[in-house]
Amino acid sequence: MKTVEGRQWANREDLIKHSGYSRTTIADLWRDRETNGHPPARTIDRVMHWDLEQWTTWFEQSRQAPAVESKVDRSGDPDELLAPAAQARVLGVDTSRITQYGKKPPAGWPDPAYIEQLPTRTREYRTRRQLWEFADKNPAFGTVGGRPSGPTEKAPDPRVRQAALALQATPKAKPGEVAALLAERHGGSVSTWKRIVTEARRTA
Repeated sequence: MKTVEGRQWANREDLIKHSGYSRTTIADLWRDRETNGHPPARTIDRVMHWDLEQWTTWFEQSRQAPAVESKVDRSGDPDELLAPAAQARVLGVDTSRITQYGKKPPAGWPDPAYIEQLPTRTREYRTRRQLWEFADKNPAFGTVGGRPSGPTEKAPDPRVRQAALALQATPKAKPGEVAALLAERHGGSVSTWKRIVTEARRTA
C-alpha cells in the first residue's frame, strides 16, 4: 500500500486482501473496465495502483447492483448439457470468453459435466445449474460483456446419443433400467435420464 498526498493507493495484491476476491476475479474486473466502470489505475514504482477509497466505493456499488442488470439467463432445464456457445448465451457473454476459460479458468469455474471427443479436439459441456451457481458466486459476473445477437440455436444433446447406444447394448432392458444405468455411469438424476431415454427412443 502506498500513500500519496494523504491518499492510499493499493496494488493488485492489496486489492485481493482488501476485497477477499481471488486474483482471477480482480484481474477480470480490470479487464472489463470499459463496461463495468472500474476506476483508472496509476503507475507507482512501475506497478499499477488504484485509489483505495475510490475503488472501494465503486466495488461496493457494483456488488449492490440490481439483479435486473444481470444478463444471466435463468430459464430452461437446470440439468441440460450445454455446448460452449450455449454456455455463453446463458451467462450473457461472448463465446470467446468460454473458450478462454477452457485455457485459463477463473476461480470457481465448474468442471465439465460431459466431455465430447471430436476428431481434432474435445468439446466441454456444462449444465445450466453449474453456470447459475458460478454466476451466483461471482456477483460482478453477468453484468458485463454482451449477449451474442441473433436467434439462439439449440445444440443437439450428446446424452441422447449415449442413451441410444445404451438402448442398443441392452435391448431387453426396460427404459427405467437404462436410465438408472446411465445415471450411475454419467451422473445426473434418473428422472432426467428417463426423459433422455424417451427422446432417444422417439428419434431412433
